[in-house]
Amino acid sequence: MKRVFILLAFASIVVACSTNGKQEANLQAQRDSLKAIKDSLRLDSFERASAALEEEKRLEAEKKEIAATAAAAALAARPKGSNTNTVHYVQSPSNGTATATPQAQKKGWSSAAKGAAIGAGAGAVTGILVDKKDARGAIIGGVVGAGTGYAIGRANDRKTGRVQK
Repeated sequence: MKRVFILLAFASIVVACSTNGKQEANLQAQRDSLKAIKDSLRLDSFERASAALEEEKRLEAEKKEIAATAAAAALAARPKGSNTNTVHYVQSPSNGTATATPQAQKKGWSSAAKGAAIGAGAGAVTGILVDKKDARGAIIGGVVGAGTGYAIGRANDRKTGRVQK
């Protein structure tokens, strides 16, 4: 009976080890295929980037060629006998008057509003955890947190230029 148990234990170990090897081989094959796919995607993105760069260079060269052609045509169209230097002034569409255009209103929450909201939430949670009376701690923590968050957010708005002093 002992021998039967020993043989069964040995057989189960052998079967377990051989199955594990097959699984490892399958996992390794999957890893290799994923690596190959990632590498091909990376190469493809590099090829696209280099093609875009080449296209940009080609367009820049065409622009320079067109500008050179236009300059040569303007030089050829100029009368050869006159040595006078002429300057042509082009009036801008604004009729020479400077008008201040109003700056577009920025959309979304300001940093002060975001700071107040985040500070109120964080302060309320902290107040609940610290004070034994939950409602009182939440109210006090929310008010203190909102004030602190507003002050920090307002300073950030001043730095970014959204609000002047």
